[in-house]
Amino acid sequence: MTEQRNVIFEEKAEVLAHVSHEGEQCILRLKAPKTAKYALPGQFVHIRVSDALPLRRPISIMLTNPDKGTIDLLYKKVGDGTLQLSDRKKGDILPMLGPVGRPFDLSDHAKRYVLIGGGVGVPPMIFVADSLADKTDLVLFAGSEVVFPFALKPSMFVLPGISGNTTLTISSLEERGIACRLASNAGLYGCYEGHVPDLARNYLQALSEAERSRCVLLSCGPHPMLHAVAKLGREFGLSTQLSLEEYMACGIGGCAGCVVKTLENGQEKYKRVCVDGPVFDANLLLEFA
Repeated sequence: MTEQRNVIFEEKAEVLAHVSHEGEQCILRLKAPKTAKYALPGQFVHIRVSDALPLRRPISIMLTNPDKGTIDLLYKKVGDGTLQLSDRKKGDILPMLGPVGRPFDLSDHAKRYVLIGGGVGVPPMIFVADSLADKTDLVLFAGSEVVFPFALKPSMFVLPGISGNTTLTISSLEERGIACRLASNAGLYGCYEGHVPDLARNYLQALSEAERSRCVLLSCGPHPMLHAVAKLGREFGLSTQLSLEEYMACGIGGCAGCVVKTLENGQEKYKRVCVDGPVFDANLLLEFA
C-alpha cells in the first residue's frame, strides 16, 4: 500500500446538488475545494449530517473535480445519520473533514487493474477508474441488488468470459473509454445474474495466463463480497487490495473504535480502518485470510 498521507482539512462544504434515486440511494455534490484538490481514490470524507447528531458519518468519495472544487458522494439511507443527511438541501452547509484515509496503490501502470465494487462500494471504484483512465489498462465490475443510480447503456467493449446477455454498462464510464459490466441478483435487464465476484471470476478465467498475471484486484463493498474477492485473489495468485467499510466515531484515528486485526511479519497487530486504511492488502487481514 502507498504510504502517502495528505493533510486532513476541515471544510464547510456547501450542498450544490442532491438527487434521490430508487433503492434509498442519493447522490450528493458538495463544494469542497481543498478535499477536491487533494483526495485520492479510496479516501473518504467525514460529514456532520445535522446539528442533532454530533458524530460525523464516513462516506466514500465517488468523483472529484479539482478545477471546480467539487466532490460527488453516493450513499444509501440506512440509519438516522443518512436519513438526516438526505434532508439536506441545495445551499445547506455541512461541516466536513477530508480527505481521510489511505488510498489505493495505483502506482504500477504496467498492471491491469480489475475493479470490483458492490452497493455503496461502487463509488470508490468509479473514482479509481476515473483516475486511471488514459493511464493504464483497467476493467470495472459493479454489483447492486437495487436499480443502479446511474445512466446505463449497452457497452461496445467485448470482454473475455462475459456472456452476450451481460450487456449494460455505466454510460459515463463508456464515454471515458472504460470497460465495465454489471451484476445483480435482482433480475435487472442486461446484468449478469449473480454475485459480482463471480462475474469477475469469469473474466479472469478467460484470460491467458500471461494476461491474468498482470492483473491486480481492487475491491470495496460488503464483507461477504470482500471475502469472495480475497478468495478470488488467492485462487489466481493475484495482488488484492480491499477497502473496508466500518462504523467510525472520530474518523481520524484517535478513538481506535474501528480496528481490524492484521498479521505483519508474523505478528498480530490492530490497525485503524479510518487512517491505517480503509485500503489494506488482503494478505494482511486475518479476517480475509
